[in-house]
Amino acid sequence: MADDRTPCPLPGVTDGAPTADAPAGPSAPVLPGHGALDPATVAVTAGRPPVAPDAPLNAPVAFASTYHAGGPVAYARDGNPTWAALEEVLGALEGGSALAFASGMAAIAAVLDTLPLGARVVLPVVGYSGTRILVRDAGPPGRWDPVFVDVTDTDAVLAAATGAALVWLESPTNPCNGVVDLPAVIAGAHARGACVAVDNTFATPLLQQPLALGADVVVHSVTKLLAGHSDVVLGATVTRDADRCDAFRRHRSAYGAIPGPMETFLALRGIRTLGVRLERAQATAGVLAARLAEHPAVARVRYPGLPDDPGAARTRAQAAGPGTMVAFEVHGGAAAAEATARATRVIVHATSLGGVESTMERRARWPEDAGVPASLLRLSVGCEAVEDLWADLERALRIGAAAAASADRDL
Repeated sequence: MADDRTPCPLPGVTDGAPTADAPAGPSAPVLPGHGALDPATVAVTAGRPPVAPDAPLNAPVAFASTYHAGGPVAYARDGNPTWAALEEVLGALEGGSALAFASGMAAIAAVLDTLPLGARVVLPVVGYSGTRILVRDAGPPGRWDPVFVDVTDTDAVLAAATGAALVWLESPTNPCNGVVDLPAVIAGAHARGACVAVDNTFATPLLQQPLALGADVVVHSVTKLLAGHSDVVLGATVTRDADRCDAFRRHRSAYGAIPGPMETFLALRGIRTLGVRLERAQATAGVLAARLAEHPAVARVRYPGLPDDPGAARTRAQAAGPGTMVAFEVHGGAAAAEATARATRVIVHATSLGGVESTMERRARWPEDAGVPASLLRLSVGCEAVEDLWADLERALRIGAAAAASADRDL
C-alpha cells in the first residue's frame, strides 16, 4: 500500500489549528466562487464537479478498484471520486475535513482506535448502544478504560474528564433526547487535557456545528438523516486537525472500512434534500410532541423543542432547532409501549431513524439499552402529513392503553 496518501486539506488550517482565513463554520460556509451560503444551500451546491460545457451537473458514481499510476490514490481503498464529492459537502457543512466510512460504527471505531492502549474514554451512560458495546465488549481487555456518565450533567462529565483521553458526547442523546451544554463541556474537557468527539447524527450540521463550538471531532451515521431514505449504510468523521484526519484515513484504508461508491452516491443525493426534509420533519415533530404532552396515555415527552423540556434553553443557545426525534413514555409500562409501537399503520415499527418515513420502537426491548426507561418510545418523525401521523399515534395509543389494562386484569 502506498504511503503517499492524499492529505486532508482544509483552507486556513495549519498543523491542526485554524488561522485567520479559516471557514467561519457551517453557519457561514465559504465555498470557492460561492461566498457565504446558508447551510441548506451548501447541501445542494457543494461537491459538484468543475463547470465545463456538456459536463455533468452532479458527480457521477465512480465504480473503480484500480487507478492509473502517478497520482496520490494508489488503490481503491485510498480514495474514490464519489467519496470525494460527499466528503466535500460534509466538510463544508461541518467546517472541517470529512472522511466517508462504510458505516457509522466504522467511523466511531476509527476515532477510538487512534487512542493509546488503556485510554480513558468518557461516554454517555444512556446513548447510542453501538458505541457503548464497542468500548465495553468489542476490544481486547484493557483496550479502553470507559467511564459512563450522564452527559447532560456538566459537573459529572468534567469530573470524569480528569485524566481522560477522550470525552465522547451525543447531543441530543439517543434515544432520550438529553441535551449537553456543548460549549461548557468542550471547554472544560480541553482544560483537563481531554479531546472531545461529538456524535452529531440527531442534529445534523444544519442545526448544530460542534467543531464551531470547539469540538475536535464530529461523527455521523450518514445512514440516518443525512442520507435520509433508509437505503444506505454509511458513516463519516469530520475534523479540523490535519494530523488526526490523516490518522483516520490510514485507519480506514488499513481496515478496509471504506464505503461503496453506489452507497456514497445515494447518500450524496440524499443530502441535497436535507434542508427541506429537515424543515418538514422538525415542524411536524414539534406539533406531535406538543399533542403527545397533552395526551392522557402519555406519562412524559422528551423533546427539546417543548418550552418546559430540560434541554430547551441549551438547544436555543447552541442549535438552530430541536430536531426530528421525539421520545415519550406511556402509562402502562413496557406492555403498553410494545402494543403502541406494534399498532401503528403509517408509522413503521422499526429500529432505524432519520428517513423520509416515520419510524418508532421501544428501545428498552434491546438488552444493550437496559438503561432506557421500559415504557419509552423513540419516534423518528419523517415527511408524512402531520394529521395522518397524529391519527395513527392516537389510534396506537388507545390500543396500547387497552393492552396494558388487559394485562393488569390478568394479574
